[in-house]
Amino acid sequence: MARMVNCVKIGKELPGVSYKPFDNDLGQRIFDSVSQEAWKLWLEHSKMIVNEYRVDLFSPRGQALLLEEAEKYFFGEGAQLPPDFRPPSTK
Repeated sequence: MARMVNCVKIGKELPGVSYKPFDNDLGQRIFDSVSQEAWKLWLEHSKMIVNEYRVDLFSPRGQALLLEEAEKYFFGEGAQLPPDFRPPSTK
């Protein structure tokens, strides 16, 4: 049986993330209160952040930026799109 959490992002009880995504306090908070569904939405959002800001995930600065964005996405003011973001064309 899946571990259920009251998801802070979606606002209802859903199956929780199956692993602690980061080895820090934020990772524990996500594990305790984010659903698998919301985590999948974050993964898509984080890809956009990495691509738009050209984040180097191997650098400490890039890793810190991604953690800050995850904190905002789940527990802060929400997901902000980069100022120059243009959604892909559907043509």
